[in-house]
Amino acid sequence: MRIVIGEDSPLFREGLAALLEDAGHAVVGKAGDAPSLLAAVEEHEPDLAVIDVRMPPDLTDDGARAARELRHRHPSLGIVLLSQHVEVRHSVELVSSGRFGYLLKDRALDVDDFLDALRRVAAGGSALDPEVVGRLLGGQAPGTSGALGSLTPREREVLALMAEGRTNAGIARRLWLTQRTVEGHVASIFGRLGLVVTDDDHRRVLAVLAHLGHAAPWR
Repeated sequence: MRIVIGEDSPLFREGLAALLEDAGHAVVGKAGDAPSLLAAVEEHEPDLAVIDVRMPPDLTDDGARAARELRHRHPSLGIVLLSQHVEVRHSVELVSSGRFGYLLKDRALDVDDFLDALRRVAAGGSALDPEVVGRLLGGQAPGTSGALGSLTPREREVLALMAEGRTNAGIARRLWLTQRTVEGHVASIFGRLGLVVTDDDHRRVLAVLAHLGHAAPWR
């Protein structure tokens, strides 16, 4: 993959670049602030942008806002946000658009899992940290709590893993279930949430998160 990194910490930026290059990817651009990030993506047209949520000039959510701008400019660009803490203000719109990941920086310490998440996003899928999923599923408006409340504990586990970008086979391995059992849970989840079942795993994830996020009070 051809990757642009947006990260204001030189130490983390260079460490991430070295990790990605060691894995065989090409880091074609590095940026320490949001305007430079936008310029780097325009110049290099990468497959993937890995972006810190908090970047200069404001050191608030500049990276997340830059990610939204990049999504409008480059719909096919894979975008992975990195953060020390969960901040979901811009996540619903980006998740709903596809080719998106949101990982806590600690997740990068598990190199194989981190690289797998980047590959999923670049291929058109999603990769959400479990804590992000928890916030997305937990911050529901009163009008949506009934549907979620009807899910069994196992169905909520399956839904959370779906939202992380896992396939049915991956969920089965994680929960020590058969794939047919997982398929049954997925069908039940969509029935309870009033969603149309599709064979495309990534579209299912995005549909669920979009459905759960539309009425969320933090949007």
